Amino acid sequence: MLESAQEAVGRALPKIRLEQYIGGEWYKGGGADRPVMSPSDGKLLAVVSDADADDLQRVVDAAAEGQRAWHLAGPGARAAALREAAARLRAHADELALIDALDSGNPITGMKFDVALGAMLMDYFAGVAAEAKGETIPQRDGKITYVTREPLGLVARLVAFNHPLLFAAAKMAAPLAAGNAVVVKPSEETPLSALRLAEIVGDIFPEGVFSVLTGGPELGAAICKCPAISAVSLIGSVPTGKAILKGGADTLKRTQLELGGKNALVICPDADVDAAIAGAVKGMNLGWTAGQSCGSTSRVLVHESLHDRVVDGIARAFDAVQLGDPTDDATEMGCLSTRGQYQKVLDYIELASSEGATIAAGGKPEGVSAEGFFVRPTLVTNVKPDMRIAREEVFGPVLSVLSWTDEVEMLDIVNGLDVGLTASVWTRDLDTAMRLTNRIQAGYVWVNDSSDHYLGAPFGGFKSSGHGREECLEELLAYTEQKTVTIVPTGTI
Repeated sequence: MLESAQEAVGRALPKIRLEQYIGGEWYKGGGADRPVMSPSDGKLLAVVSDADADDLQRVVDAAAEGQRAWHLAGPGARAAALREAAARLRAHADELALIDALDSGNPITGMKFDVALGAMLMDYFAGVAAEAKGETIPQRDGKITYVTREPLGLVARLVAFNHPLLFAAAKMAAPLAAGNAVVVKPSEETPLSALRLAEIVGDIFPEGVFSVLTGGPELGAAICKCPAISAVSLIGSVPTGKAILKGGADTLKRTQLELGGKNALVICPDADVDAAIAGAVKGMNLGWTAGQSCGSTSRVLVHESLHDRVVDGIARAFDAVQLGDPTDDATEMGCLSTRGQYQKVLDYIELASSEGATIAAGGKPEGVSAEGFFVRPTLVTNVKPDMRIAREEVFGPVLSVLSWTDEVEMLDIVNGLDVGLTASVWTRDLDTAMRLTNRIQAGYVWVNDSSDHYLGAPFGGFKSSGHGREECLEELLAYTEQKTVTIVPTGTI
């Protein structure tokens, strides 16, 4: 039986301060009150007051006091603080996972993994904090030229609704390791775990170094325009990424953008069919985010000779997925996180049918809760490359299948969109694997695998899927500025 949001709230939410965390203090937001609803049953979870311009100025003022001392503390002290934050995350893993399951509708098992991954990335950036190194340049006449790296100052990280705790925790790590102050703005739809994170780890950092502001698009726009904020990063949609670039243009703000994708999973005629089917299902991240993932491999391009076997296998796997209470460890897939996303997914399924595609599995809401945003995993076949379902990111549990026979034409389809985040290739032949991975325009390509990330391996997209790389040393360096110094001796050498 689906536990009511109120029952689960009783186990998790009383610990959360529903205010703005700024400079080590808590303030009631000066903006409008915003209700936070449970997507699994439509009940009220909490009410959070949005931050306003005065709250943002408090963040700026507090960071000006704390950031320089944080930088001068050195990489060893910063690494120790991040390791302590990671340890506290692990100690509160069950509680944080429960909050995200309530707030986002993602299954609690996936949210426990999110907490573990967030802590792992904190530890990773603690480990590379001393790698923001400089260099010396060969000189003459006794001159010395050297290059150092310095933090940017105050940076903002705008967090998406699909991984609330993971993104809040992991994305504060690199800029903090580099010596910056950070303000995290969680999605207005899922702000609760970021606020609880501030309670758990806030006292580790000097006052002003770590802040959390909650609010909607207006707050995001104000952050982008704020001249005291040196950089803004986003994990989100392509339109939102473009808005970030425009909003930060007047202040020439640094940006790091990991945006959407319509990611292709290519099955070659020599592929291990059962493994490819399992990879296609895994690549949709159903048990993690109900398919609400930028990296989901949501386009399967299968060779015509294997088409029917692949469709049958994926359909059976989708039909077997058990939807249920996101707070239950036995649940395999939760619900969509917002009413808007729920309606968008249903609209795309209807659109696919109207375009002439076939709904081979799923395609309808799931009656887990009368007010919940549950949609069955949906497989769409007879898809043509020019259909909108084949070209536009759904960001939900909808997988399209296209058939191919000619490799050149297949690659044209794979690369024919203005996004290129991830891709997956299934083949037993090394030559084929090397050829296709070389020609596919995507920032991360798996061969005989899907979805998995590896610590230190750069993650990011081509084309409109964003710019910059995360989860690696390059992410740390992106939050530094190089300074060149030349010293000319005044005496005789």
